[in-house]
Amino acid sequence: MEQEIVLETRNVTKRFPGVVANDQVSLTLRKGEILALLGENGAGKSTLMNIIYGLYHQDEGEVLLNGKPVRLDSPRDAIDHGVGMVHQHFQLVEPMTVTENIMLGAEMMSREGVLLDDQTARKRVMELSRQHGLHVDPDEVIEKLPVGVQQRVEILKALYRDANILILDEPTAVLTPQEIEDLFRVMRDLVARGHSIIFITHKLKEVLTVAHRVVVMRQGKVVGSALPEDSTQASLASLMVGREVILQVPKEPAEPHQKVLEVNRLHVLDDRGRDAVNGLSMHVRAGEIVGVAGVQGNGQTELVEALTGLRQPEAGTIAIGGTDLSLARPRHFTERGSGHIPENRHKHGMVSVDPISENLVLNQYYKPPYARGFIRDYKAIAEKAAHLIQAFDVRTPDIHTAGGSLSGGNQQKMVVARELGRELKFLLAAQPTRGVDVGSIEFIHSQIVAQRDQGVAVLLVSAELDEIMALSDRILVMYKGEIIGEVDAAVATREQLGLLMAGVHPELV
Repeated sequence: MEQEIVLETRNVTKRFPGVVANDQVSLTLRKGEILALLGENGAGKSTLMNIIYGLYHQDEGEVLLNGKPVRLDSPRDAIDHGVGMVHQHFQLVEPMTVTENIMLGAEMMSREGVLLDDQTARKRVMELSRQHGLHVDPDEVIEKLPVGVQQRVEILKALYRDANILILDEPTAVLTPQEIEDLFRVMRDLVARGHSIIFITHKLKEVLTVAHRVVVMRQGKVVGSALPEDSTQASLASLMVGREVILQVPKEPAEPHQKVLEVNRLHVLDDRGRDAVNGLSMHVRAGEIVGVAGVQGNGQTELVEALTGLRQPEAGTIAIGGTDLSLARPRHFTERGSGHIPENRHKHGMVSVDPISENLVLNQYYKPPYARGFIRDYKAIAEKAAHLIQAFDVRTPDIHTAGGSLSGGNQQKMVVARELGRELKFLLAAQPTRGVDVGSIEFIHSQIVAQRDQGVAVLLVSAELDEIMALSDRILVMYKGEIIGEVDAAVATREQLGLLMAGVHPELV
């Protein structure tokens, strides 16, 4: 018997100035189904989900819920129609409790209509938690919860509002392997109870594991659909990108030489003045890739900022090529041959309103041949930009296009091009493929391996365990600001690394 269709888009089109983001997009979601939505950056997935969630309104076409056309002008409209969305970046107020977050915007009032009825809300949270296996303490403060539990709170928040359709946007991006398995268990339980899920991800292995059906978008259009049982990671990647994709970057065994990065007993505070990095020591040699694995929030961001001059350490030393840079500013790191692919490209990697040509010389604009004293040489800048755009496959109309107008994948390739387009001793790649599509991942990975093979010391910091395992020669696991274990990448397993990431002592793994 054919499952009931709970959501349908018919010929949905959405235009922005100069871009058709969605072009006659039609798809269906059935009751009790997990539908995976795949596509490159800029394929139109997010635009379509924002239409379904009421953040945008389509220019043409219609959205139907339970067979009836609806107009969704706001997230409130979507929620009222039973559509909930769990965003990649959680929408939680950290100093508030679980119950306070869940009832925020859907407050229950006492009979007198003056005070919040938080006890009734708390009981409902506990009931939903038990019903769906989303084990959460309703009285715990959000900032004290692990990332995986915070995600459960986001799902509970949608269920609390009676959502029967859930949109999960990159839900596994910052989870350990064990937390991912737990999320999949929750997803399967939800659809078994009649809920329906749209699952947006770049991780093809996960699609094959948990989805019932796959829809692929490219350049704003639906270009195909598939059943996981009839698909492989390679076939889905090819459908996404429109060509064959190499999923595992080939690399020879490392041939490490002298130490390039040396970190000794480093202490770094976070923005609230609390210890984020606690006496950490490590080194990276020329010609090797050292991966730092860990659940986000265990000090990786503060470590990266200290190793690039963006945050001054409280104690300890940082040396590159034998030069002490412990208290140096970012420019000094750059001038010592250090490259930095930042985890947040918009905050630390680019100037969105500036043209691509300017972005590609952000760390060298003041030096010859791009400047003579206070005079900029725009011809030299343009020549450099044209070369890097071609070499790193940055897809843009021209060098004068604003960096912020590129798709996410091309913005990332622009940042990678700038950092790798000069001679380096040390490369710090932090979340280098976060939020980029499989084609861009393939390219960026190959460039990182090429740097290693040219004798560069590479430190890779990533929440993507597959990325760490694919690229690293040695793997360090970071937990609560410390290196809890080191593993030879050649023999590392997901289970072993996942336990270390959860704080299990190495002797017990």
